[in-house]
Amino acid sequence: MLQRIQSIYLLFASLVLFALFFFPLAHNVYVADKPVSIMVTGIFQDTDGAQKYTEHFTALTAVTAIVALIPLVIIFLFKKRKQQIALCYSAILVLIGYSFWMAQTVKNAVGSVQLDSRTMGIGLFLTSLSIVLLILAAKSIQRDEKLIKSADRLR
Repeated sequence: MLQRIQSIYLLFASLVLFALFFFPLAHNVYVADKPVSIMVTGIFQDTDGAQKYTEHFTALTAVTAIVALIPLVIIFLFKKRKQQIALCYSAILVLIGYSFWMAQTVKNAVGSVQLDSRTMGIGLFLTSLSIVLLILAAKSIQRDEKLIKSADRLR
């Protein structure tokens, strides 16, 4: 059912993942004495007040779009609750791997520079938030499944 709470959780999980395109993973990191911002689309270097691409992350950008679409697909499988639950847990595993890949990409981009709380962007925490939302959605789907099974027993 599209009006259930799990649909809201899945929609927010998808929106949070699409927000990765707008929020930096790391910002104001000085690489070769120049400030750079690292996003899922690539590395932006601040030159004369303008942001310019210095490196593109094509694979990371494509995978981000695919991963962000997964919760939207799960919403429309509302008639197959067991499959929804399985896909939610699979999406969580995919997001854990994606988070690791994203962290390694940032680590390789900054090199020997250490990231601290001032240079970490909000994008590094968005995947964690989407994992929490997917867990909440899976628990809500399980509650619905339990409710429907108990209603079927009463018939």
